Amino acid sequence: MRARTRLAIGAVGALTAAGILTGCGDAGSSGTDAPEQAASGAGCAPVAGDELVALDDDKKLQNTDNIIPAVNADAANPQLLAALDKVSAALDTPKLIQLNKAVDVDRKTPETAAKEFASANDLTAGLAKGPGGALTVGAGNFSESQTLAELYKITLTAAGYQVKVQQIGSRELYEPALEKGEIQVVPEYAATMAEFLNTKANGQNAQPVSSPELDKTVTALKASGEKAGLVFGTPSAAQDQNAFAVTRAFADKYGVRTLSDLAAKCSGQATVLAGPPECPQRPKCQAGLIEIYDFRAGSFSSLDAGGPQTKNALKTGAASVGLVFSSDAALAGS
Repeated sequence: MRARTRLAIGAVGALTAAGILTGCGDAGSSGTDAPEQAASGAGCAPVAGDELVALDDDKKLQNTDNIIPAVNADAANPQLLAALDKVSAALDTPKLIQLNKAVDVDRKTPETAAKEFASANDLTAGLAKGPGGALTVGAGNFSESQTLAELYKITLTAAGYQVKVQQIGSRELYEPALEKGEIQVVPEYAATMAEFLNTKANGQNAQPVSSPELDKTVTALKASGEKAGLVFGTPSAAQDQNAFAVTRAFADKYGVRTLSDLAAKCSGQATVLAGPPECPQRPKCQAGLIEIYDFRAGSFSSLDAGGPQTKNALKTGAASVGLVFSSDAALAGS
């Protein structure tokens, strides 16, 4: 779906690696090592299966990376924001997963997937006409961002604008273009963008401003955006953030639906956690699972960040639980 690593908060400055593995990074050499704080219980051995499900983050380990429209302040007006907010109102995470499945699995183009979604959800109904003129919607270099940009194009066109979508690439490239007005709109991720603007203004060691609470994250994001000449619309319910997945067969066998369930029932020697090489040290990956949930895997398999290696390890029964992204098409089921 994406050439993007969600790096520790805010670092996804790149939608080249556009996201937020708050600490989990690119694919590395595979291998399985015992973590420093492994559990002594029996644990839960992997269970192979074709269908993956994300466990509910019931204690809010992850920050709120809800999709939110970012707009150049000079281009913003009520009609434009209302058109973008129509997309936000129609999206939640299950619908985003299905959109990603349409592109990444069913091989539709982002434009086609967006048109079908817009028609099914009546996105253009009731939109007021704005002042018109030409707009460029920027997109990152991964399919989810491109599909979201196409959805923005549809509603903005209905609001009377002449719109084109331009794929730009990394956040380091498109965010300055957005500030300068070279592009006017881009789909963003609340926590990741909040930390990007925070570290850009205050240095890489700046105190994080995003939060597991969406309102707090958006408040911080809008404050940073105001200083940078950016306006943000209404966040959608759809999130694309770190998640931990198991096979449905594993969830059914051990009776786990939440990360609290996983910690209570599966901490122990037989449990294998899979993720990118940095996961054991990262606060939104294994270190966070230990701190927030007291989940202790028996071993760690060093694979990739929400990519094919981790998902294959889950499906083939080589890993019990693995780090994925919450909007991954693999979570769509059969």
